[in-house]
Amino acid sequence: MADKLRKLPSLLVADKSGNMMGHPTLKMCGRSGEDLCEIDPAELVPLPPGSDLFALPGRLAFGYDAKGKMFVPVDEGPDGEEIRPTAAFMAPTYTAHYLSAYRNLEGAPTLPLFAYTAVGELDGQYYVAATRVDPDRRQDHELFDDALVAKKIKQLKAERPDNRLVAHLANCATTNNCFVAKNFFLERFEAPLPSSPQCNSDCVGCLSFQKPEVGFPSTQNRIEFVPTASEIAGCVLPHFEKAAMPVASFGQGCEGDPLMNPPLLLDSIKAVRARTQRGTLNVNTNGSRPDVVRELMKNGLDAIRVSMNSAQEPWYNAYYRPRGYTFSQVKESLKAVVELGGHASINYFTFPGVSDREAEIEALSGLIAWSGLHLIQWRNLNLDPDLYLETLGNIEGAGEAKGVKFLLAEIKRRFPKIRYGYFNPAWREEALKTQA
Repeated sequence: MADKLRKLPSLLVADKSGNMMGHPTLKMCGRSGEDLCEIDPAELVPLPPGSDLFALPGRLAFGYDAKGKMFVPVDEGPDGEEIRPTAAFMAPTYTAHYLSAYRNLEGAPTLPLFAYTAVGELDGQYYVAATRVDPDRRQDHELFDDALVAKKIKQLKAERPDNRLVAHLANCATTNNCFVAKNFFLERFEAPLPSSPQCNSDCVGCLSFQKPEVGFPSTQNRIEFVPTASEIAGCVLPHFEKAAMPVASFGQGCEGDPLMNPPLLLDSIKAVRARTQRGTLNVNTNGSRPDVVRELMKNGLDAIRVSMNSAQEPWYNAYYRPRGYTFSQVKESLKAVVELGGHASINYFTFPGVSDREAEIEALSGLIAWSGLHLIQWRNLNLDPDLYLETLGNIEGAGEAKGVKFLLAEIKRRFPKIRYGYFNPAWREEALKTQA
């Protein structure tokens, strides 16, 4: 494989029917922000199992002419047929180095809420430029048997017929293909605990709520009820008893923000901790209420994961469109957890050509140093790339884009002890092992 990747794969394109093929003369290239760029073959890895490939309508593909050293538009095939650019939506744990190389044509539809990674083809194998940021295999495609998941769902719904949260998670596992929900029914890894239909952010790329006029749908339905503390504890306690390194997390893609209902979280945490000290209780959140976070930590919460697209307030505000809170409060929530002895991470929405700009690298470094956070979960931003760039406005003043590969290496160089990952760790069990 190493010998093959001394040369670039061919540009992967699609015809109007969605049939994909390697271009006969042009090589794959990528986009960083709005700029087309060459790809170093050393950055390429085989497309991970469980990834998806897309043909992108209303867009003009670009390939790289290695001999002429230039980027070439591809609008039709040798027989005059329409050609479309392609993109990969990678399986979990992989962070993209480049966007798919294309330009929008007039009237191009807004793309749905996925990440669009540059992809090429060589000898029948697809390749992407990406880094696996987490060796944890909890969401690897081959670990899931949907027939077994269906059997476990039926069993658990029969055991807990009145628990509405179990029924909701069953829909997440089947209709939404949520790996976290599937793992819950398989009694392993992390249990999802959606709890809030409400949110105080209006994120451009919200996965669970989009207004009809924006031009693309949400990817999953938001929870429509507020579970009780008893229903939540009824999911957490058996999971903590059976899973090997158990985690349970408030704040899922099928809800708003869990900090919108502090009494429910507090009662749920108390109910769990009254029965067991095992397992990591985590909250995935926008971090908008540091006072609530402190109270939850004092009553048994172990960890926090704060989602953000940027460590710079103007870029954060442009994407999150916060209602009634400030970016300073977001940062304060991270610091509060560290000061109270918990585990703090950020769910960092990474975007080639934005996240790797010099000003953003400095801002992220400042946040790490100030807050003392322990882990960065590198997640590809799921949003039409051109919509995101339009949302942020002029980014040229943020300095040079250094590349995602450089970004990953540079943050690690500056902060050798910081962890990289994709999932919420079983922090409580890890700490106990270290102490032993």
